Amino acid sequence: MRFVFAILAFAAAAVMIGFGVAQRTVFLEPDRVSLTSTTESDAAYVVVEPGALAAHPGKQTLTAAGTDLVFLAYGRLSDVESWIGDAPYVSVTHDAKTDELVATDSREVEDDGADDGTDGEADSGDGTADDGEEATTDATSRPSPSVTPAPTAEPTPATGDAPATAPATDEPLEADPANSPVGSDLWLDELSGERTVTTTIDVPDDIAVLIASDGTNPAPSRLTLTWPLDNATPWAGPLLLGGGILFLVGIALVISGFLHHRRSRGPRRNLPKGRAGSGPKPAELRRGPIGGGRRAIGRSKRVALVPVLLLPALALTACSPDYWPSFDQPPATTAPATTAPPVEPAPTDDPDADEPVPETLVPAVTVPQMERIMARVAESAATADQALDGDLADERFAGPALEARRANYAIRKTLPDQPGPVPVPATAPTLILPQQVAGWPATGRTVLVIERASDDPTVAPTAMYLQQASPRENYKVVYAMALAPDADVPEVAPASIGAPLISPEFKGLLMQPNQVAAAYADVLLKGDESAYAAMFDPTGDLLREQLGVAGQQSIRAELQVASPTADIAFSNVVGDGPTIALATNDSGALVTATIEQTEKVTPNDGGTIGFQEGAPGAALSGFTGKSAKGVQRIIGIQMVFYVPAVGSDEQIRLLGWSEGLVGASEVP
Repeated sequence: MRFVFAILAFAAAAVMIGFGVAQRTVFLEPDRVSLTSTTESDAAYVVVEPGALAAHPGKQTLTAAGTDLVFLAYGRLSDVESWIGDAPYVSVTHDAKTDELVATDSREVEDDGADDGTDGEADSGDGTADDGEEATTDATSRPSPSVTPAPTAEPTPATGDAPATAPATDEPLEADPANSPVGSDLWLDELSGERTVTTTIDVPDDIAVLIASDGTNPAPSRLTLTWPLDNATPWAGPLLLGGGILFLVGIALVISGFLHHRRSRGPRRNLPKGRAGSGPKPAELRRGPIGGGRRAIGRSKRVALVPVLLLPALALTACSPDYWPSFDQPPATTAPATTAPPVEPAPTDDPDADEPVPETLVPAVTVPQMERIMARVAESAATADQALDGDLADERFAGPALEARRANYAIRKTLPDQPGPVPVPATAPTLILPQQVAGWPATGRTVLVIERASDDPTVAPTAMYLQQASPRENYKVVYAMALAPDADVPEVAPASIGAPLISPEFKGLLMQPNQVAAAYADVLLKGDESAYAAMFDPTGDLLREQLGVAGQQSIRAELQVASPTADIAFSNVVGDGPTIALATNDSGALVTATIEQTEKVTPNDGGTIGFQEGAPGAALSGFTGKSAKGVQRIIGIQMVFYVPAVGSDEQIRLLGWSEGLVGASEVP
């Protein structure tokens, strides 16, 4: 009976192992799905729409192939469209019915729209527009920014209607750097290669991919999108394991049957008494059943080695999680279900008017994106600072920050021992506060970044305001300041949310942002006698000690010792720097301001006076002579303030500043 059960166990094991192996071989589903698009357009850009990237669930593996350089970048769809602007491009979408990628040239969409409009007008007489409406519906199903159609050639004088065509040529067009998307700060990431580029991404729903060559030559023509498929076989592991166990049970039953047979061998009936004959026994009887039994047991041991070697192999092949069922459940949540309050549309008298769609505000940049931007800014700043080249600084600086650097470079070319400008640390930012945006504001996009160059608490962190004026321009540092030693920066929104940009005329603060510079300039000039002195917190305000009334008195006393026949006068005016106000969590704002303080030195005895030899004023102005009218220096001051909300008991605090000589000349 043991042998019967062993046979059944072997049969069941063979079936189970066979089904387990079949699930991982002949019955195994594909592990990925791929869609391919091939275009023959001469457009310089290809945009893979978010719908195409989300055609199937999972991470997207994207391969772009062309005949030359292949550039690939991804970013928000609105940013990609803003960067492209009016340039023609190919839009790659997904057709859910056929599960195919559809490539549409934006110029064809525009041409179809223009033709449909003409047909619609022609057919309006009978109240129908059959072909025109159908084509218009198809064209508008794939929205795209407005583009300028390719210019058509003028008719030739000979025929009057045949367009003039340029001779065909295989030579590539000369690349225009302004059209190249390489290195744009808008991209979340970018990569390039020769002929082909492959990358795997996992992006949200509003992300698109831009593919190009050099921005002038046609974009790569072949695109392949691949998504992983779940081809797990959760019962393969249990089947293989169960079959292996049954196989071992069958082996155990076979061995047990042989042992039982050995113990129970010999006749079961009673034999007659007496000695058996002593005649010769056949050779078969001399070998006896014992020898045969030993050989059978030996063979069974060799057979038993098969599962011993087979089971580890099965265990190794079935150790993957794809072989076993998963009993993981999504974590339960105790948070109550919430529903966003509906947005009430503005009342309108037109019943056919479309309801307005509320704008979605998003941060201007992400944290990884800004970290990459700041690495580029730091590299560019280091190159310009080392070369003392204002043109190089213009690549990443603008406004007051660029003016201060240009002046510093001019001074250090003559006086190399003079301190350099405010550095841009090559470290990860400790605070990133991007502006909340919806599209492209007229003032561009703004981000506040605070970086610490050293862990030494005595080294002041650097606060920088960066602005991106247009989609095809990169971020530039407009303000670069050192924070005060004990600066109490208020809490701000996380970088994933961003802060709204407050209007310079906003009246919900203790002082309008565009009035802060003029008020503080008056405080520096008059001290406590200023009408605005009570609105500014003097605690820790070292700038007031250096360039305020106390600092001006110290400079005047030094001048009296060095040049008793000279007088000095101070005046402050608001600088040309933009007023930038980013909201804080307590309804206040971080506000920038610039002041230009002029020190005018004039002779009081009818004589002449000039800059001291080796002074920064002489190095900057190049004026080394004497003047009866006097000389003057202009100090540019960049500042950032915390301005509390109306009704707050706090005062306006100076959080950081930088000051440096930006002008020097003979008094006009």
